[in-house]
Amino acid sequence: MLETKPDVLNDSWLKLPEELRKPLDAEFQDIFELSCEKGFRAIIDEAQWQLQADPEGLTAFIETLSELPNHYHRAMLTYLDHGECWKGATRFYHADTLPFWRKRKNMGHQSAAVDDTSIQQLASKISNYFHRTEGRGNNCVVEPFRRGELDYYFAYPEDYSQQSIEWVDGEFGRRPHNPAFEVIFVYSQKAGTLDLNFRGVRKAIEPLQGMFATTILKLDELPPDPKDERIYDLGQLGKRGFDFVYGVGSGIEEVAVRKLRLSSRYNKGERITLETNTSNDSDAIYDLLDKIGKSIPLSLYNVTQVEIAASVVRNADKPPKNILFRITYPNSCSLKYDELGMKLRDMLEASGIEPKEPEEVEETLEPAET
Repeated sequence: MLETKPDVLNDSWLKLPEELRKPLDAEFQDIFELSCEKGFRAIIDEAQWQLQADPEGLTAFIETLSELPNHYHRAMLTYLDHGECWKGATRFYHADTLPFWRKRKNMGHQSAAVDDTSIQQLASKISNYFHRTEGRGNNCVVEPFRRGELDYYFAYPEDYSQQSIEWVDGEFGRRPHNPAFEVIFVYSQKAGTLDLNFRGVRKAIEPLQGMFATTILKLDELPPDPKDERIYDLGQLGKRGFDFVYGVGSGIEEVAVRKLRLSSRYNKGERITLETNTSNDSDAIYDLLDKIGKSIPLSLYNVTQVEIAASVVRNADKPPKNILFRITYPNSCSLKYDELGMKLRDMLEASGIEPKEPEEVEETLEPAET
């Protein structure tokens, strides 16, 4: 069968009974997601844990996958022949794609508990908290994984009941179901830090951190959190002629400021937002800024948020990928901690934009916000 002529295979696939085809649909999506460099890294990370007692087996596993022609083969072979590595790899890959992690320092250097009793205690506390405060979370399951020197805990509390529009056995209708939402903890014993990813109300962050501290780290209470005093120096991005610094082999082709938010130094809440199309002119935002400056004294405003457009080559035989990310005063950045996100963070550091201690920045900006 020619690679570009899958009609026979597709016809056979469509003739499968629904009860066989639907579960495989979901599995194929996971396989496709892991068919990339980041997915291969996640597979290796899980294999290093699963095969830690068999160094020769681990070496043979990595060599076998490395010799395959592409990441699609590697993901499929892992799924078919190394099921013990599959679940952890999919969890790690998913975590790597999530933005807006919240880091807490000063968590001590205790080893993380992974016994069934401790895991169940964490699940129960998460369930009770959300059931009491938000009326959801009747059930919860927690899955622990080890990745190098990091301990991952994936918690799945029960969400509110929903009705989805579905086709079931050829019949169209609404089906009630109970989805789960997600809470992810990543603990570094070496650094004494806890990263948390939770897409919900901010007030739940500290209670969740406290649950982890008492049930998994066996602390009497959540330690005090030393505030991150670092801030991004965004003022330089409001000036024409700023040059982003990145290596020739980084894959980064072009970087431009697409949007600026200016906040008044004296009138709290007074802001000006400028947005342009940089596809044809990377300095378009500064042309607009010059126009605004003719009628408003820009010295009365500070740059408190920027949106940056970056063009990055991921594959030599594919067009560059366009990435938009946002940096907000004092130290918020929407970049993920995946391979591409880390590459762009390296660019920010090389360009002198990474967070600095407050005394290193002369300007007085508005209060912290996100």
